[in-house]
Amino acid sequence: MEFIEGMREKKSVDLQRFLLAEEGTSLCVEGAVHSVRDMGEIAFVVLRRREGLLQAVLEKEKAESEGSGIREGDFVRVTGTVKIEARAPHGRELRICQVAWLSRGEGPLPLAIDKWKLKTSLEAKLDRRSLALRNLRERAKFRIQEGLVRGFRDFLYGQGFTEIHTPKVGAKSAEGGANLFKLTYFHRPAVLQQSPQLYKQMMVGVFDRVFETGPVFRAEKHNTRRHLNEYTSLDFEMGYIESFLDICEMETGFLQYAFDLLRREYDTELGLLQIELPDVSRIPYVRFDEAKQLISKKYERRIRNPFDLEPEEEELIGRYFKEEYGTDFVFVTHYPSKKRPFYAMDDPEDERFTLSFDLLYKGLEITTGGQRIHDWKSLTEKLEKRGMTADGLEQYLDTFRYGMPPHGGLGIGLERLTMQLVGEDNVREACLFPRDMSRLEP
Repeated sequence: MEFIEGMREKKSVDLQRFLLAEEGTSLCVEGAVHSVRDMGEIAFVVLRRREGLLQAVLEKEKAESEGSGIREGDFVRVTGTVKIEARAPHGRELRICQVAWLSRGEGPLPLAIDKWKLKTSLEAKLDRRSLALRNLRERAKFRIQEGLVRGFRDFLYGQGFTEIHTPKVGAKSAEGGANLFKLTYFHRPAVLQQSPQLYKQMMVGVFDRVFETGPVFRAEKHNTRRHLNEYTSLDFEMGYIESFLDICEMETGFLQYAFDLLRREYDTELGLLQIELPDVSRIPYVRFDEAKQLISKKYERRIRNPFDLEPEEEELIGRYFKEEYGTDFVFVTHYPSKKRPFYAMDDPEDERFTLSFDLLYKGLEITTGGQRIHDWKSLTEKLEKRGMTADGLEQYLDTFRYGMPPHGGLGIGLERLTMQLVGEDNVREACLFPRDMSRLEP
């Protein structure tokens, strides 16, 4: 009888072990052929691994006997000796002795992934997504995105949050309204969830502090650079708060932690994308109505919609706070009650407004959050006032019938946050496989 006793050390090495090896050491390296430069007597074969690029050198005699036909897109296992070479990436290269193919590509690559930047349209990149992402700069965006999610999880674990996983198919949406993907669930009507909001609140009564990273679905007929119909939301909900500002403080702490993590462990990707991380040592906050007046006065823009922020207004608010305070972030607070969901707590000093907020980053909303109603009577009264029924919300409401602590939370759009951080103009650039009004593939 044979047994698995854990992980064995692989014969092939990663980039870190290659960089630590002494000159003359014989090593085996596996990777994708990122580029080939044939110089006649020798060929430079650049291998791509998850950690970056590694230069290998194939001499003419070896090319004829061992590496015949090696080309971009192949996946290979090469054996060779380490050679110090100041002109090579990382100051060293691998002199190839033997080549073994793991797989060979069929024909030339349809995209020039070895170039510094893919000079093709967004649609072409999305149509060939799995290939486009082999470009180092395209790939780096999603390493940065990984760092943001990792920072979110690690920070909240450190703050005593419990990670939860809520269903994405339900009888009722948390947000209400008509922008829902409807489906039939075993002969019963159902919807894809617009957010995990109701479940998050219910779980505050169990764990006090909860968070989730997962997909949410919006059936909005938007075809803009800032909208997706499926995106990833970073959500948390926390109990025993004194003010909705507790939520703003927690998000500020997350951003500080995440950017510090990126600075420490993702410096390669930051350098590739030429990202300068923003200062989040402090973030200003301003009331919704005051923000509208500020930009109306400074930029001579008439206020057309008193109950919501138009995209141009968000951009102008971002511009105002950059010019006046040198910050890329601003919390806009106290949104009008009529534009917030039924569970948003109204401001006791003026019930036309709520104890809620959006966080704008470079003039784009990336977060919506605030304090929730935790009193059962107040919650049911607000439902009735809005002409809503309790159909599909019975278990949610029952949670409050038996008591809940003061609480609040938020949802961060991961793709929007990534888009703004890496400096892209279209949110689809920050989504691995975007879903919008016209795209269901790949």
